[in-house]
Amino acid sequence: PPYSLSGAIIAEIERQTVALAKALSVVGLMNIQFAVKDGLVYLIEVNPRASRTVPFVAKAIGAPIAKIAARVMAGEKLADLPKVDRHIDYFAVKEAVFPFNRFPGVDPVLSPEMKSTGEVMGIDPDFTLAFAKSQLGAGTVLP
Repeated sequence: PPYSLSGAIIAEIERQTVALAKALSVVGLMNIQFAVKDGLVYLIEVNPRASRTVPFVAKAIGAPIAKIAARVMAGEKLADLPKVDRHIDYFAVKEAVFPFNRFPGVDPVLSPEMKSTGEVMGIDPDFTLAFAKSQLGAGTVLP
């Protein structure tokens, strides 16, 4: 769950998500990036496709969302498939793993290009512990 967004902001993001999916006639998965500043929700991009986040979300909520999306794309009705409960009582933090230690000479300056070599997940009922677990999993040395 978002740890710092209000219920009103989450509701607005959900509203915009449904409106975008309907307007684009998306059947299956859709990748959306939002930004929130001063209580306003901004749309950065939307792509009618899956993203690397799909396996993370599926594992975090314990639901086979890619399989469900594939069945919908094959013609089944979403209403006829198992309901997905997105409400969880813990935090799941995704952290990118970068190649700087494994590949000497790789430019460590981050840019819009994809430079990560993988991702790890930290799960815990406490956000700070979930974050710490994600950092440890990514190989970060914590104080």
